Amino acid sequence: MIVVPKIRGFICTTAHPDGCAKHVADQIAVVKQGGLIPNGPKKVLVIGSSTGYGLSSRIAAAFSSNAATLGVFFEKSGEAERTGTAGWYNSTAFEKEAAAAGLYARSFNGDAFSDEMKSDVIAAIKADLGQVDCIIYSLASPRRTHPKTGEVLKSVLKPIGQSYTNKNLNTTNGVVDEITILPAEGEDVAQTIAVMGGEDWEMWIDALLEENLIAPGTQTFAYSYIGPDLTWPIYKNGTIGKAKEDLERVQQALDQKLAPLGGKAWVSVNKALVTQASSAIPVVPLYISLLYKVMKADGTHEDCIEQMNRLFRDRYANPQPDASGRIRLDDWEMAPAVQQLVMDRWAQVTTENLSELGDLAGYQSSFLRLFGFGLDGVDYDADTDTAMKVPSIR
Repeated sequence: MIVVPKIRGFICTTAHPDGCAKHVADQIAVVKQGGLIPNGPKKVLVIGSSTGYGLSSRIAAAFSSNAATLGVFFEKSGEAERTGTAGWYNSTAFEKEAAAAGLYARSFNGDAFSDEMKSDVIAAIKADLGQVDCIIYSLASPRRTHPKTGEVLKSVLKPIGQSYTNKNLNTTNGVVDEITILPAEGEDVAQTIAVMGGEDWEMWIDALLEENLIAPGTQTFAYSYIGPDLTWPIYKNGTIGKAKEDLERVQQALDQKLAPLGGKAWVSVNKALVTQASSAIPVVPLYISLLYKVMKADGTHEDCIEQMNRLFRDRYANPQPDASGRIRLDDWEMAPAVQQLVMDRWAQVTTENLSELGDLAGYQSSFLRLFGFGLDGVDYDADTDTAMKVPSIR
């Protein structure tokens, strides 16, 4: 079928298979420019590997270190007359590229929170790899069925204690207005921690340790964001921030569990980027639009792949943690000169001057690229195979 973008709110309900393949190929090209790194990981498990930072982690590990990769995700396959999700096509493309490069790649589609998925992945590691030496945890989910209780938990993006009002950007029509977000109530905080906190990361590591599947010197990474104080009420000091605090609590626990193996657990604080996850957060898209304009002019703009390439090339062997023990890949974003300019523009920005002060066009094109649209060299007028399969998923 011929596939066109259909946007509803902060999600695109279609995805272009060939465009997603080009997006993956472009990311691989970025990594290959730097050549192979000498002491990178060789057997990598990526939990949440189909889009955003997780996908870029899988690509960076495979093509900077010739790593075998296992990827876990929850995506929908396509049919002849209906597209699958972008993550499905990304994973299809990644496996084909890995196979062409002679690299092992195996994927699992299902609920990463479940005991069944952990058992399936453990069986594959035993059969194919023996052990893993790097584990990336990059899940972003609105809900989680707890594997022990069966309770369905839901995460929310809300401030804590009081309502929060600030500028907001409608990324579809470019209107800058105000938004008020009501505070969390009842079980909101506890449920968000249960979905987006560190419990499942710890369950994965515990399950792998129990089966002796973690190699000496293994490093595990989970991803977080801090950002400027204008986003703190909705992010760092809100429900999602409480979940990220829990992630740091678990990081310390995992550090102790991995210490006998000479291993390490890290929280990597990454840059604000257009991803399927960040598009859903109020206020943040306007901040990203202003940030992109400043960092592109500064020559320091990075997308997911540049960030993850930097993680494996620069920080894997030399983490350079901050005072709280976190890896900081948001260092260029949070540079004082960059932040000062963004904050000055935040105070001034309106619908009328957004194109001058911000990068709405860059935001919109980045968003469409997530779903395989707007990439050079793709014939969007041609029929494309929407029913393609991920090779390793039977």
